[in-house]
Amino acid sequence: MPDPHDLLSIDSLLTNEEREQRARVREFVDAEVRPRIAEWYEGATFPVELVPRFAQLGLLGMHIQGYGCAGRSAVEYGLAAAELEAGDSGLRTFVSVQGSLAMTAIAKHGTEEQKDQWLPGMTAGEVIGCFALTEPNSGSDPGSMTTFARRDGDDWVLNGAKRWIGLASIAQIAVVWAQTDDGIRGFLVPTDVPGFTATPIAPKLSMRASIQCDIELADVRIPGDALLPGAQGLRAPFACLNEARYGIVWGVMGAARDSYRGALEYSKQRLQFGKALAAFQLTQAKLVDMALEIEKGLLLALHLGRRKDAGELQPHQISMGKLNNTRVAIQIARDARAMLGGNGVTLDHSPMRHANNLESVRTYEGTDEVHTLVLGEAITGIAAFR
Repeated sequence: MPDPHDLLSIDSLLTNEEREQRARVREFVDAEVRPRIAEWYEGATFPVELVPRFAQLGLLGMHIQGYGCAGRSAVEYGLAAAELEAGDSGLRTFVSVQGSLAMTAIAKHGTEEQKDQWLPGMTAGEVIGCFALTEPNSGSDPGSMTTFARRDGDDWVLNGAKRWIGLASIAQIAVVWAQTDDGIRGFLVPTDVPGFTATPIAPKLSMRASIQCDIELADVRIPGDALLPGAQGLRAPFACLNEARYGIVWGVMGAARDSYRGALEYSKQRLQFGKALAAFQLTQAKLVDMALEIEKGLLLALHLGRRKDAGELQPHQISMGKLNNTRVAIQIARDARAMLGGNGVTLDHSPMRHANNLESVRTYEGTDEVHTLVLGEAITGIAAFR
């Protein structure tokens, strides 16, 4: 009998170490996330108590070499992201913001002193970071940001506002991107400095077991050595965003898989017209469509992961993965919810929660439209963003 969760035997393409890493994260999600995720989602609560567990599992900055980080492969990181998002997108987002955005910004663009100061504590879960790029009027076009950093003697003084900044209200350090007289630069801003205010955004219909904030920067003064010297221009934050986008390619397949499994099990148990829902042709057609897209999405993610580990992954390939996999994942979650009927709108089942979360995941780190234009430029050679 074929495995209904691995029709193409994708597991055979993974190493023993990769399967073991996946199993560790899956066991954690099953034991510590699934029993309480409905409670956290309904209560709009991020489970801060899980942060030490993320650290123990080596999930924080797990792709970074040195400074106490796990130094795992891109494929291992992707597999972990899928397992976390099978639990909830908000948990995978925490790991992404902490590791792929904040820690990567320091690792790629910081001095050795900055790396030594921040990365060990962040990988241990003792220090939480955030990544402040998006603004109230600057999302898909970050080059139009208005947050400004001016020199004042040896210091920098920042003024402006940021929006939809994950973890900002619980973070100790913020990577803040701002315009300067020399273009866009990155700064390390301790969140306890005067003038820095982070306010959680509420109420939300998506990512409820997660934290996103508005940030106000009012004459925030930081020393000259808070500048990330390697971060110049938009290429710097985009290098971090591509790390996060890569994780999303895998993560959303976890949400899709969990939705599919929920619908499959329900359809085999639910009786209508004298037989199980799974015995109806229309039900089987829906399950087949889900399985096809999940298997194709995982193959795409694995291919990108192998290319990343080989140092050959290109930005437009990440856009292809993010665009395709988020698009199919949200459709799978919606279709799975429909198969559950009225019961599917309760938190006893995961598909509607996944679908709501995926509305955010589909939007952040580049909307469908942005990634479509990235691919359009790759195909035609013409940039059509403006």
